Amino acid sequence: MTSEDTLGQLADMGVAIWLDDISRERLTTGNLAGLVRNMHVSGVTSNPTIFAKALSSGSAYDEQVADLGIRGVSVDEAARDITTYDIRWACDVLRPEYDRSGGLNGRVSLEVDPRLARETDKTIAEARALWWMVDRPNLLIKIPATREGLPAITQCLSEGISINVTLIFSLQRYTEVVDAYMAGLEKASGRDIGAIASVASFFVSRVDTEVDERLDKIGTPEARELRGKAALANARLAYELFEQKFGDGSPRWSALRARGAKVQRPLWASTSVKDPSFADTMYVTELAAPDTVNTMPEATMHATAAHGVLHGNAITGTYDKSRKVFEELESMGISYDDVVKVLEDQGVDKFAVSWNELLDTIKTEMAKAAAGGRKA
Repeated sequence: MTSEDTLGQLADMGVAIWLDDISRERLTTGNLAGLVRNMHVSGVTSNPTIFAKALSSGSAYDEQVADLGIRGVSVDEAARDITTYDIRWACDVLRPEYDRSGGLNGRVSLEVDPRLARETDKTIAEARALWWMVDRPNLLIKIPATREGLPAITQCLSEGISINVTLIFSLQRYTEVVDAYMAGLEKASGRDIGAIASVASFFVSRVDTEVDERLDKIGTPEARELRGKAALANARLAYELFEQKFGDGSPRWSALRARGAKVQRPLWASTSVKDPSFADTMYVTELAAPDTVNTMPEATMHATAAHGVLHGNAITGTYDKSRKVFEELESMGISYDDVVKVLEDQGVDKFAVSWNELLDTIKTEMAKAAAGGRKA
């Protein structure tokens, strides 16, 4: 199959293909525009790890960082200036897709400072600042789905700020995220709620990484048989909840839909496999279903284009089988509640580490510029 065939079939199914990466180099070289044009890319997601990697490689940021150093701005403000510059540019690249899809796609995500993940008021303030700085209607502000993040999500949505709810691992937390989304729309009095967008980002591969490590310690044939099944089961049960929460049987959603609201689509994040024994397209082809977003690293996108095999809706009808996976894990002493708690804590910590690495890189380069070491 050609890339247009496989990725086009996904898009035709109602799976939005978003690139899980951003860098100044992608923007200046036209790489992002090419992926939109040739690979059905209809959105972009970013995170602190992605920005830290982009800043630490190449020279695309040298001039801006040097200018910031000469101006003597704080490192935190420099990080905002650098990241919002890239996101604003990406929003402009994706704007035709945003207009074509009536605001459904063409979205670009920017995360609040992850060090604020446990602080509601500061998260709200940061989200407002980023929304103002980027100043593009197709922006999504990423807010982690921590307990403290939930009221921030509701408040920001009520103010007309579109939100990508990130770092979701548990079904219980996902239920709370959907409630926070609907509450935000309900509070958005006097606003066109059809213009407010949100996605709910479930991290996929990390579930298998954590569960499979525990299965390997058990080491029995029964444990080995369950490797690579938890992440798909978790995402599929999330989709079942999505169907219930946004279906015709939900009076709450029906009232919002009548006011023009759009569904909060599930987004499958962390879709590159971490175990080389798994098919490299597993978290794409096995999670294909209407009204979803799959945000992929470029390598996963090309793998899907080259040899991904689609078999229609891979989720609906799998719910009983998915529940059985977790019943079997519990019988082996692997607690779902403990797994998802560990993953949320790790996710917040990892992004905070990446953000600090980003700040350290910026600080070092700014200091060189301030000392007269600006590169030509």
